[in-house]
Amino acid sequence: MGDYIGAYKAMEEEYEKGRIRAIGVCNFYPERLADLCETVSVIPAVNQVELHPFFQQEKALELMKEYGVTPEAWRPFAEGMHGIFTHPVLTEIGKKYGKTAAQVALRWNIERGVIVIPKSTHIERMEQNIDIWDFKLDKQDMKEIAKLDLGRSEIVNHYDPAFVKMLHSVKVHS
Repeated sequence: MGDYIGAYKAMEEEYEKGRIRAIGVCNFYPERLADLCETVSVIPAVNQVELHPFFQQEKALELMKEYGVTPEAWRPFAEGMHGIFTHPVLTEIGKKYGKTAAQVALRWNIERGVIVIPKSTHIERMEQNIDIWDFKLDKQDMKEIAKLDLGRSEIVNHYDPAFVKMLHSVKVHS
């Protein structure tokens, strides 16, 4: 929000000087990402956005691919909403592979070309989160998960004027 073009251009200057190796953005929905990419000279390496089975953002992924921006999932477990860890669709798919619903959700995003960095403070879950490389979801699995998409976030609404005003009220520097 705010002068994101100006802030980005300042990062581009640091990139050109070799002080930073890459520039990334966060929560750039398709129209904002297109605006940025059409305005700047260094395309963002990554765009971290909310991506999970209940908010799949296919249009955003297509646009990121078009510009060569790598998607990274913010909240890949949907903050536990919709019973993601025990969701019947994800659990049933997981049974086929001997995996948990969480592992299925992570693998699903990986197969869509999305970077996932799930948060956990439990060693057992950390081990499960990394144990997603020995199976591949089939087309039917992907179709079943696609049906879970609500088409919107239930965590945060970046289009809500009250949310935008709140962001502008937060002091990030002096």
